[in-house]
Amino acid sequence: MKKILYLFLGLALATSACKKSDPPLPDNQINFSAATLGFESTSASTDVTLNLSRAVDVATPVSIILTTTGVTYGTEFSTAPAATGGTISTTIPAGSSSVTVKVNKTAGVFLNGNESVSFKIATAGSPLVVGSTNQLKLSFAAITSTGTTLTLNGGTGGSAAVNSVFVDFSANTQTSVLRSGWDLGFYNGTDFRVILNNTNAASVVAVNKTDINQVSASDVTAASLELGFGKGTFSIFDDVNGDLTKTAIPAVSATDADNKVYVINRAGGSGTTSAVTDFYKIRVLRTSIGGYTLQYAKLNETTFKTITIAKNTSYNFNYVSFDTGAVNVEPTKDHWDIQWTYSIYYTGTTPYAFADLVFTNYLGNVSSAEVLTSTVSYDAYSTANVATTTFSTARDVISSNWRATTGTIGVKTDRFYVVKDASGNVYKVKFISFTTNDGGTRGYPVVQYALVK
Repeated sequence: MKKILYLFLGLALATSACKKSDPPLPDNQINFSAATLGFESTSASTDVTLNLSRAVDVATPVSIILTTTGVTYGTEFSTAPAATGGTISTTIPAGSSSVTVKVNKTAGVFLNGNESVSFKIATAGSPLVVGSTNQLKLSFAAITSTGTTLTLNGGTGGSAAVNSVFVDFSANTQTSVLRSGWDLGFYNGTDFRVILNNTNAASVVAVNKTDINQVSASDVTAASLELGFGKGTFSIFDDVNGDLTKTAIPAVSATDADNKVYVINRAGGSGTTSAVTDFYKIRVLRTSIGGYTLQYAKLNETTFKTITIAKNTSYNFNYVSFDTGAVNVEPTKDHWDIQWTYSIYYTGTTPYAFADLVFTNYLGNVSSAEVLTSTVSYDAYSTANVATTTFSTARDVISSNWRATTGTIGVKTDRFYVVKDASGNVYKVKFISFTTNDGGTRGYPVVQYALVK
């Protein structure tokens, strides 16, 4: 009996010792996403975002003081939540790591462009600590950022973070969208192409029929749509390098009879699929005015829904969700430079779902290059180095090359990246953290960048 008591006592002491040796969590800081933002003249609203180091366990209040220059609250602009007495009171929901204040410009108001609104974090509820980026200046004109540090809002999910994040370096902005929030993208260029949601590891197979109502579960097997963990082929998802001549669904023909029905598993990557009855069947046709007609239904349904998608050359793609119809995903093609996301990719010759992939907006005339610090350091890289940098328009120059997930997991410190946006601005970009090993949080990578020229 004494031996048992001693055993339990020893375990208790060991457990206590382990708890005492665990390092305390760093402060959960709250910061604005950037110190400066611009308000495009063509935009009716913009978002001011505050990010936390990690999600809060309980709803946490935050108050923000507004100071205006050249504009009056309620006349030229307003906010949601609304300000009272020059202060915005908002709450970060439990389980969230960010909160957004929407700034709305009053319609029909003329502005010179030198007007601005300053936001300052006044108070933040416990256990939050106000960080160094506690003020943000919103100019009522476009800006060209000289650089900042951004914590990307990948959202919950850790290595399988729920959001994709689009970053516009020159505007100091990031746009987070749910990866599961869309199913198909329709190309706005001269060709007629439909893309799958690679960020959800969607897969597709063709059925040799043109009547969508005649397609059912008897026409496919789940195994043909399994993807990841050694299963699947590159023919059932879109080219990861973004080659639009290699989409899994061929170009939409002007001849209706040539456009077959396709069956889609909406989310995969783990070598399994959803139930066959949850698969969707689609057929895409061209419209007479140069757009697309999408027919879609669940696999065993005998009637289908129809959506007409007009081309809009301001965007690379227009997006559709089977659940909600037309949805916004990417910003306009000249307002983002890189996308950070989880996505189906590959290892060797095998399809594989990757976390923390970074893709360049190659369709929006953005190019990039990798630079090793053995050649020139990040700090030393300057205008003189741009001429000797070989830029590429490939989509996956950065991809997973910026981080290590075997051995010592963390950001690779022996390299950085140079990104040239569609306006010719050149930024040097380095990743600071993305996991606990390098002081970060999975799903919330930190990126630093600076304008070179």
